[in-house]
Amino acid sequence: MIASPEPVGPRNVLGGPLACCCTAPSTGYWRDGYCRTGPQDVGSHTVCAVVTAEFLAFSRARGNDLITPRPAFNFPGLVPGDRWCLCVSRWREAFDAGVAPAVILEACHARALDVVTLDMLQAHRTSA
Repeated sequence: MIASPEPVGPRNVLGGPLACCCTAPSTGYWRDGYCRTGPQDVGSHTVCAVVTAEFLAFSRARGNDLITPRPAFNFPGLVPGDRWCLCVSRWREAFDAGVAPAVILEACHARALDVVTLDMLQAHRTSA
């Protein structure tokens, strides 16, 4: 008997197919709604987070202002409650500082596990 091939397509941190994070605002490195990654994505935008005011202030203080709209880049600015594909290293910084936002595990790319553990993400899990 011939074994079935591995499933094709990006996988999430739970091993299943990668779910969409958000299309309004459109997120992800390729702004397609998914926290997909590849060689061009140096920041590894692999964590689907539900941002909070505390996290947005933290990120702004670290030099990444996600609040201010940037129309030239089709970026509306984020408000608490928005879903956004974060760089896994920034999410880890926020985790270490005690301000990590909740995550949607089904929409977090498996490559996030190169930097954080599944236990860390599960401790901040929220439902899709």
